[in-house]
Amino acid sequence: MDRPDAPQVPSTDRESAAGARRLRELLGPGVRLDAGTRALYSSDASNYRVVPTAVVRAESAAHAVDTVGHCHRLGLSVVARGAGTSVAGNAIGPGVVLDLTALDGITGIDPERRTATVGAGTVQADLQRAAAPYGLLLGPDPSTADRCTIGGMIGNNACGAHAVAWGNTRDNVVSARLLLADGRQVTVDQWGTSDQELNTRLREVTDAHLAVLRTEYGRFPRQASGYALDALLPERGFDVMRSLVGSEGTLAMVLDATVRLVPRPAARALAVLGFPDMPTAADATPALVALGPLAVEGMDRRLVEVVVRRRGAAAVPALPAGAGWLLVETGGADPAEAEHAARAVLAASGAVDGQVVTDPGRIAALWRIRTDGVGLAGRTPGGADAWPGWEDAAVPPERLGSYLRDLDGLLAQHHYDGLLYGHFGDGCVHGRFDFGLRTDGGAARMRAFLEDAADLVAAHGGSMSGEHGDGRARSELLARMYSPAALGAAAAVKAVWDPRGLLNPGVLVDPAPLDADLRIRPALPVVSGTAFAYPHDSGDLTRAVHRCVGVGKCRADLTASGGAMCPSYRATGQEQHSTRGRARLLQEMLRGDLVDGGWADPAVHEALDLCLSCKACSSDCPAGVDMATYKAEVLHQRYRRRLRPVTHYSLGWLPRTAGPAARFAGVSNAVLGNRWIGALVKRLGGIDGRRGLPRFARRTFRASFRASSRARQARPAGRRVLLWVDSFTQSFSPEVGTAAVRVLEQAGYTVELTERQVCCGLTWISTGQLDGARRQLRRTYTALEKAVADGIPIVGLEPSCTSVLRKDGVELLPDDPRARAVVELTVTLAELLTRTPGWRPPDLSRVRTVAQPHCHQRAVMGWQADEELLRTAGADVTAVGGCCGLAGNFGVERGHYDVSVAVARTALLPAIEAAERTGPVLADGFSCRTQVDDLVGTGAVHLAQLLASALDEAGDRAAADGTEGPDGAGGTGATP
Repeated sequence: MDRPDAPQVPSTDRESAAGARRLRELLGPGVRLDAGTRALYSSDASNYRVVPTAVVRAESAAHAVDTVGHCHRLGLSVVARGAGTSVAGNAIGPGVVLDLTALDGITGIDPERRTATVGAGTVQADLQRAAAPYGLLLGPDPSTADRCTIGGMIGNNACGAHAVAWGNTRDNVVSARLLLADGRQVTVDQWGTSDQELNTRLREVTDAHLAVLRTEYGRFPRQASGYALDALLPERGFDVMRSLVGSEGTLAMVLDATVRLVPRPAARALAVLGFPDMPTAADATPALVALGPLAVEGMDRRLVEVVVRRRGAAAVPALPAGAGWLLVETGGADPAEAEHAARAVLAASGAVDGQVVTDPGRIAALWRIRTDGVGLAGRTPGGADAWPGWEDAAVPPERLGSYLRDLDGLLAQHHYDGLLYGHFGDGCVHGRFDFGLRTDGGAARMRAFLEDAADLVAAHGGSMSGEHGDGRARSELLARMYSPAALGAAAAVKAVWDPRGLLNPGVLVDPAPLDADLRIRPALPVVSGTAFAYPHDSGDLTRAVHRCVGVGKCRADLTASGGAMCPSYRATGQEQHSTRGRARLLQEMLRGDLVDGGWADPAVHEALDLCLSCKACSSDCPAGVDMATYKAEVLHQRYRRRLRPVTHYSLGWLPRTAGPAARFAGVSNAVLGNRWIGALVKRLGGIDGRRGLPRFARRTFRASFRASSRARQARPAGRRVLLWVDSFTQSFSPEVGTAAVRVLEQAGYTVELTERQVCCGLTWISTGQLDGARRQLRRTYTALEKAVADGIPIVGLEPSCTSVLRKDGVELLPDDPRARAVVELTVTLAELLTRTPGWRPPDLSRVRTVAQPHCHQRAVMGWQADEELLRTAGADVTAVGGCCGLAGNFGVERGHYDVSVAVARTALLPAIEAAERTGPVLADGFSCRTQVDDLVGTGAVHLAQLLASALDEAGDRAAADGTEGPDGAGGTGATP
């Protein structure tokens, strides 16, 4: 075999840096050496941080080949990386991190052979969508399936919930094209590789270690720790492909692969089984697996409680009695067959309580609890930070109950707590524990626990990893599971594939210490005295930004399920524009040794610049990252008492300037409508020239309200409600406020306003002028004191302003008791109406349209009340996931237009184009309506306008028929 000469691995950081600079000279600017990019790739979803010397995002397979070849000649180590969701530190390293996510092509699907050939960077969910028309799917489906890559799945031998039916990744890879450490390519399948010398050397290693390979490897399906060397045994066909799956990029890198597909079940059902505790649920599992289900998943009561605290009781369907549950999925040729199989499971389970679920919505909600477990478990039930490290142990299923009881005892002995869940059908348990890594001695205590836990799982005949790989977290512990002879066999195989140890060093063979390179450490600063209170993070910004544990859900396309995170990443595909990427940079900024520019660091501001402050991450991210808040904090700290970007004044102070301009609307509109003056205003104000300037209403809402006061006084007094008049409704969209008054009065309310116009401070918050925001909020709370004292509802019309009253205000003024009172009283229009006794919505059965729920509403208040109201009224409304892209001041600012439009094109614009509408688009947000008008040219309306219009139409019909209209006793109005 022709092996090009190469130097040894560089012995110093200086030599590595010199090699990286030379690599950049050879390959160009695609080799990233800047601190910001290196920070983004210094961690994955693990506890570890290893700063790479360079990062290369491979644009093609040829680019990857060139990169690895040059790295070999320069002696630079290489770590292949997909979505970076590895939990054990498998996708980080000190040399070059090679991002393969651009290799995402699906070359072809062969429905007859039931195979698909895909690039290493192909996202698992994308392959599932491509295979669905053929009635096929890829069996392995880890909880990160909506963002993890096929290459990463092969590297870790990913399994997921359905491995009990369809096997793990190792069972489903047919062949692959590999990139070796020296830059050569080989193909591999179950019969060996295309390199005969490589085959010969692998056979020699196998023959020299036959006994240990037969006794210590491949003892049960979830034995994922170490290499799958049993696959090389003669009696197992010398299956080289199988032996490579799960090798964590330490032997070779996958460029593309052919994988097996399985028939997609025509119907599914779910048996939900309640048990007294998790070990008892585990005891029942083997008998249920024998019934042939598609999945058997375990879930702890405390995990469900976390979901309820985070997302509300509505997020969790009713569960059977118990403190531990099994979710057992069954399939069938039709719904009846799937349900019959689920009822058979229920009958055989021995559960204390159970139910069979067939409704797809309820099934999806239950699965979401499980799939979000990795993020939800990031805090213990007591609120302590919880970390991976022992999150993936597996034992033979028949030993699982006994293992869990012993693990409970071990956790108590070490004074740790955490949440447990997992793939019980395969004996695999996931969990995160409060290792106290920010405390002195925390790492040493974690080490002691991990060593004891490794001994425990070995005593149960298990594996330290069931699907996540060993990485930096557990490779050192392999000696507690394997004999020296078994580890020697692994080292010999490593030497055949990668003789110089350039691929993913420190993992599996010659492992790094498990407590080296920890990302979380006592020296991390406590950042208090900030503008926001961070009440759920002990007032510590460092703890807040470390909510991000790297699971990467922000890289997934969540629009189909109504999610919006992360719109800028969906538009650009760049890691720095994901919620995780921004959180990583903030973590590094606070750490200060790599991203060392403090609050003014250019890399941090470059990443935050395209954050839309949509707040979607605060609800869509299972860890509860709130990047909109963090961005506002950074801008506040950076520019406090300093000259700011011009848009902070032109747009951040818009409510201040809009008031006077609106009083002279005719003049203002004429001036701003002048071609030359308008262009000058945009240029001076930092506004993109392609954006139109909003027109001021001819009469403000308050003026209209006063003008109609006599007519309202003639109506019978009803229940009091205060309508919060935001700056947008006041100056630009008074028709929304007028419609809201019409609807509220019809529902039996007497509408009141604050005595004077005040602002919640939204635009000050979004531009990081938090001292100014607090001043605005204090004025707001003063104006609302009478309503608060009387306990009357405060109805918000503009979702972003309503979310300030519901969330941001109390976090900016935590010591002001009025802030908490306002939170309790503030409601959306739909929330108030759906809670109003006796109120019925007008008939909307002729309405067929698209709705764009505002991101702030979805994240803070939720859109469920709107959905319920529209459904009750008979409307056919399709709610669009994703963000509109305008996002307040974001899409108006110069430099953001293209991204703003790209965000709109991810979901909103296609939905509008595809819909057969009978009415205007429904959008409560002023910015959402503006975006629709700018990009589509058709009007969009607020829910209040939709309801008011229907009331008017009903009144017209009643007048024509000579019957009572909706405002009469016989109509749809409620009696005060």
